[in-house]
Amino acid sequence: MRYLMLIRHDEAAMAHFTAADWQKMAADYGAFTAAISKADIAYRPGQRLEPSPKTRTVRLRDGKRDVLDGPYADTKEQLASFFTIDVPDLDAAIAWAARCPSARHGSVEIRPVWVQTETTNDQP
Repeated sequence: MRYLMLIRHDEAAMAHFTAADWQKMAADYGAFTAAISKADIAYRPGQRLEPSPKTRTVRLRDGKRDVLDGPYADTKEQLASFFTIDVPDLDAAIAWAARCPSARHGSVEIRPVWVQTETTNDQP
């Protein structure tokens, strides 16, 4: 089953990272992706995202477009990146999310990727 891992960080806290902190994070991610590959798990790393001040949230209500500056979420953490992994079940997805280096600095939300079938009739 495919799961999307949404990686969230507190940008304000990470603004205090030193060069050594960033090097450690890069090394940890290298080890994480190597472990996924070695476990023969299909995965697709996403890309790191620009900081949240560059975000715009778009909504359409009653035919009117509303564009908000920044992410619109009641949280101190911002979406930083994402991974897609293909593992047997939710327990395996949870285990890999716990191994993700960002779980130590923020959070990793896991969400099953919806698969349309004949019986779902286009309804998630």
